[in-house]
Amino acid sequence: MQARRTVADTEATLTLPDRRASDVITIVAIATAITLIHIFTNNRYGFHRDELQFLTDARHLDWGFVPYPPLTPFLEHILLAFFGLSMIGLRMFAVIAQAIAITAGGLMARDLGGGRLAQVTAALAVAFTPVCLFEGTEFQYTSFDYLWWILIAWFSIKLLKTDNPRWWLAIGIAVGLGLETKYSIAFLIAGILTGVVLSQSRRYLRSAWFWAGIGIALLIFLPNFIWLVRHNFISYDFLQHIHVRDVGEGRGEHFWHDQAFISTNLAAVPLAIAGLVSLFRNRRYRMIAWMSLVPIALFAIAKGRGYYTAGVYPALVATGAVAAERWTADLGAVGRSTLRIAYFAAFAFVAVRVSAVVIPFAQSGPLKDYALRNNSDLREEIGWDELVRTVASIRDSLPPDAQAHLGIAVGNYGEAGAIEILGPAYHLPPPISTTNSAWLRGYPTPQPTTIIVLGNSESQANQIFTGCRLAGHVANSQGVHNEESLYHQEIFVCGPPRKPWAVVWNEHRDFG
Repeated sequence: MQARRTVADTEATLTLPDRRASDVITIVAIATAITLIHIFTNNRYGFHRDELQFLTDARHLDWGFVPYPPLTPFLEHILLAFFGLSMIGLRMFAVIAQAIAITAGGLMARDLGGGRLAQVTAALAVAFTPVCLFEGTEFQYTSFDYLWWILIAWFSIKLLKTDNPRWWLAIGIAVGLGLETKYSIAFLIAGILTGVVLSQSRRYLRSAWFWAGIGIALLIFLPNFIWLVRHNFISYDFLQHIHVRDVGEGRGEHFWHDQAFISTNLAAVPLAIAGLVSLFRNRRYRMIAWMSLVPIALFAIAKGRGYYTAGVYPALVATGAVAAERWTADLGAVGRSTLRIAYFAAFAFVAVRVSAVVIPFAQSGPLKDYALRNNSDLREEIGWDELVRTVASIRDSLPPDAQAHLGIAVGNYGEAGAIEILGPAYHLPPPISTTNSAWLRGYPTPQPTTIIVLGNSESQANQIFTGCRLAGHVANSQGVHNEESLYHQEIFVCGPPRKPWAVVWNEHRDFG
């Protein structure tokens, strides 16, 4: 009998690591599949207006920019050097970030004690969250911000599981990178500090590793902080302006709706709720519950956009998946199978619909029409090449002397990015823009005397410039209604500004 037990123990010892490795391979396979989908579909339309702003800033690297910290433009600067204007190449870091996020979602379930079912469920729930899928279709600062939130939660789980305070260093690095990506991570920092104080994790307040983690985060953030000081905290003025605009336009009115339909997968909502309850009931992991709940509450009170909270849900869903796996294991075989089949059937339905809306699978036909009808971000990827070609044709129609002293004034950062990034192929001059970081770069020298004006109404153009005449219209051959085709249709040719350029610049500092 002793010999038999020894053999069994040996087999278990050999099998368990194999099973764990197999579980990780399954999670990585899910992330890889999503990665391949993005790679094969990320060149279907064009650049999004936000991407054009990041690319513009990537050509003017600094330790900070008016709308955001420097990390995202820095990453795009690297990709521009390697891939040029390849949409697949320039979106690669965003795709990789989402693959890591999916993998981390599954591994959080593993670290919380979940088996393969819980791990796969958590990975799939992250993979088919609308925010996660979207963040892989474009490069946005939110693509990386989402990742840092998830990694902070995962490192926190490892901290609490192992009681190894050295994990505060990893948390500090992720927080520092988050501060260099998007300032809204301050809401997660508030959650972390609340979780530490209101749980048994307060013991870490006496740990040198906790304070070392804070020191690392602040050190990483320091260059951007110095930039903010040197520029009179202009980013705060920007964020305040954008928040007032968003509240005025009612962009936060659907906050709770967006928690279920954008920030997490609708089919995963029961898991997220179960996860939050489980975390609050577990003294060891209660800090994670506060880390999740506090940002949601703060964004709700501040009337923030619903997707700002997306980064808290992978940890909640992973915890809920572990709880559901254990609960269903106690059911009879028939009940367990029936419940799981029903859940994954509902999950598959939601995943298919989310994918059809978010991912540009088709370049024509009903599937493309469905995506464009339901996804305003995809609509903003269409028409930029045509806009630049139209501006080039207007330039070509001007007399040689006017062409030799030409400037192109734009009304928003999408138009600025289109002219700066796509315009060189048509030998267009750099754009003249007073929006966001372009305002800091100043007005053109030498000063142009003939101006092509985009993104302004006739009255706005005439208010700033002299002798304006209508010269063309913005449109796209696909007939897609987006911001440019609906609200910025007219293109004018004007003379020099009515006031000196220095005065014009002083009067126009625009945020958008």
